[in-house]
Amino acid sequence: MKGKTNCDCCMNYIYDDEYNYYVCQVNLDEDEMGKFISNTFNNCPYFQFNDEYKIVRKQM
Repeated sequence: MKGKTNCDCCMNYIYDDEYNYYVCQVNLDEDEMGKFISNTFNNCPYFQFNDEYKIVRKQM
């Protein structure tokens, strides 16, 4: 079993309507893109947690 990546929770992982699938919007180099495509891109240095409620918590 491969390690779980954080892409599903990352704010850089967005749905592209033109291609009809999710893509990473970070400009990955060739090695990083190979890992991303093969689902072995663990501990991504570009990961940013997609927390929709972060702003709301700051307003309280």
